[in-house]
Amino acid sequence: MFDLPLQTQPETQKTGLPPSFLTVLADQDLPFALTMACHASAALMSGQAHPKVLERFATLAEAMQGAIVHAENVTPEDAPRILAILDREGRLVLAGATYDGGVAWCHPVSDAAEARTVVSEASQTRAQAMRAAEWHEHSLARRLRHHADVLDARLVDPLWRVFASRALQIAA
Repeated sequence: MFDLPLQTQPETQKTGLPPSFLTVLADQDLPFALTMACHASAALMSGQAHPKVLERFATLAEAMQGAIVHAENVTPEDAPRILAILDREGRLVLAGATYDGGVAWCHPVSDAAEARTVVSEASQTRAQAMRAAEWHEHSLARRLRHHADVLDARLVDPLWRVFASRALQIAA
């Protein structure tokens, strides 16, 4: 979900300008991008869903703070969202779910074995969500899909796992 390369133009809530104007304003040299998953049905079905870039930052600490600021603006009526911080190569650095005006950061997997376990659990959870949707249990299906997304958010790129874990320790 978060390992797709960044091929979208950045959009921010601060400017309100169309994406064509934002390429001039956004500094593409900043290494960290705060993103949110695309949930457009057509894009998902076509395989063209790319994360929406909310803002770019010079440091991971600034990106984490930017995620918190963004989460403060999420209304309680909104479904919980997963925010992800990607590096300039589109690799997942850190991700978290928005809850009550804050971000619950997902602790990265520690190794490949744990990553396989998480992928398996997320797959099983999505299968349960599909069955729940077939039985018209839409609320349960939505919660199960969100749980699977939270599991996927733990799949930090191996390059960033130790660094992200340490950043979360310092932030705590």
